[in-house]
Amino acid sequence: MIYSASFVWAEYKFNDAFKFAKMQGIFLVIGLIIMYFLSKIDYHLYYKKANLILLICAILLILVLIPGIGSIRNGSRSWFGIGSLGIQPSEFAKIGLIIYVSKYLTNNSRIMKNIVKGVIPILGVIGFFFLIIMLEPDFGTSMVIVLTLVVLIFISGVQISFFVKIGLVGLVGIVGIIIAAPYRMKRIVSFLNPWSDPLGSGYQILQSLYAIGPGGLLGQGFLKSRQKYFYLPEPQTDFIFSIISEELGFLGILIVASLFFVIFYRGIKISLKTNDLFGKYLAFGLAFGLIVQAALNLMVVVGLIPVTGVTLPFLSYGGSSLLVSMASIGILLNISKNN
Repeated sequence: MIYSASFVWAEYKFNDAFKFAKMQGIFLVIGLIIMYFLSKIDYHLYYKKANLILLICAILLILVLIPGIGSIRNGSRSWFGIGSLGIQPSEFAKIGLIIYVSKYLTNNSRIMKNIVKGVIPILGVIGFFFLIIMLEPDFGTSMVIVLTLVVLIFISGVQISFFVKIGLVGLVGIVGIIIAAPYRMKRIVSFLNPWSDPLGSGYQILQSLYAIGPGGLLGQGFLKSRQKYFYLPEPQTDFIFSIISEELGFLGILIVASLFFVIFYRGIKISLKTNDLFGKYLAFGLAFGLIVQAALNLMVVVGLIPVTGVTLPFLSYGGSSLLVSMASIGILLNISKNN
């Protein structure tokens, strides 16, 4: 699907129709190797090294903000450029934070009902990373991280009334963040009414819907999308699901949604069957993180929420996203094997 969605752009930009497919193929091989090795490493090691992992993630996120070290792509200074390749440290911070929060919840399970002693400190850590990632800015990744970790804290036994209050505060904060950046405000306006600026802020979502609409039951056929012909910008990344919908139809949508459901179901099952508390939290966090990211991407593509810049795990073009997704599966496999 990456080849199908990208060959028009790849031929135009690089005179090589297989450019994006080859690059993703390299990352896929690396990802499979990482997944294999992580499936062999005892997940209890992450418990011992959680603080170090979090520190490394924080250093990388700070370094990427420094001009000359971090490179700007699509308006965000969130990449380490290595030739034509790019590594996004905020993607790896997802796993680092899930590991750290899982350890914190394991060590403080008895005091998590005490908001001041148990919940506020870990929310402070999450808030710190949220602010660093927002400085890039990378609103989509920060939202995936916050949603995943808040739900992880919620299942530890914290009262729901607290999350209602925090949710209201967070909503005010998100409104402030949106108002502070004019381009985000444009996205909100285009989300509410894409036709208010069909050639500007509403262009991407309209072209996405034009791709999904004609898909029908079985789609236009593999390689036969029209929207990838310079209508939908960079269709191999955030909006690859639109091309899947156009070419494979409702059947393709069902297959993709079902596969994500299977991953989530298996992840929750692994979490429930795991003997130790750290493994339970870690398995749930990794599985939920994948499904939250997938859900946000799908909601953007069909116009349910504003454009956030979140990739579709395993399917979108992007090395960092694929490596992190494969690493998550590797850790889940090890948790399953050890229990």
